[in-house]
Amino acid sequence: MSHDKVEKNIGLLGVLITLVISVGGLIEIVPLYSQASVVQPAPGIKPYGALELAGRDIYVREGCYNCHSQMVRPLHAETERYGHYSLAGESVYDHPFQFGSKRTGPDLARVGGRYSDQWQRIHLNNPRDVVPESNMPGFPWLAKGTVDGDLVAKKMHTLRILGTPYTDQEISDAPGVVKGHTELDALVAYLQGLKFRGDGGREAKP
Repeated sequence: MSHDKVEKNIGLLGVLITLVISVGGLIEIVPLYSQASVVQPAPGIKPYGALELAGRDIYVREGCYNCHSQMVRPLHAETERYGHYSLAGESVYDHPFQFGSKRTGPDLARVGGRYSDQWQRIHLNNPRDVVPESNMPGFPWLAKGTVDGDLVAKKMHTLRILGTPYTDQEISDAPGVVKGHTELDALVAYLQGLKFRGDGGREAKP
């Protein structure tokens, strides 16, 4: 098959490009499914609790991932600022994972414990109250919305089908765990859980 024929036939060119990308993608991706470091949880990693799971969904719903990544790259400048670089095993229970590459705001993979719950509440309500130069929007409505416990339980059940090891007890207890909590409580719980929990990790620097 000559190059001229391929280059002049847009349909054939499209098919061949798709074929090459598909084969290359499979060669890169399929072997990862047999690597323990990718498919098994890193030491200390457990599924999100009911309130954290609700907070994660709020994080996604409000588009926080558009400005914040959750992936510390294995570069000196990044590990000095954020802490231990991210491991694939930290995200085995994330569906989908929140790695990202956009950093209008700082990476949040190690934000848990860096600030108090109260600081997080003030920051989410009006970021400029604690960071005057911030261009992050406020989310004051989160303090008014409440978490739907039945919906959280349904999500945990679905995630168990996908491989997250939630027990029947954890699922049945979920509505009681989140009862009376606001969406702000849930988001703060999620953010405070974003920290390195594996062996040999370093806490992020302020």
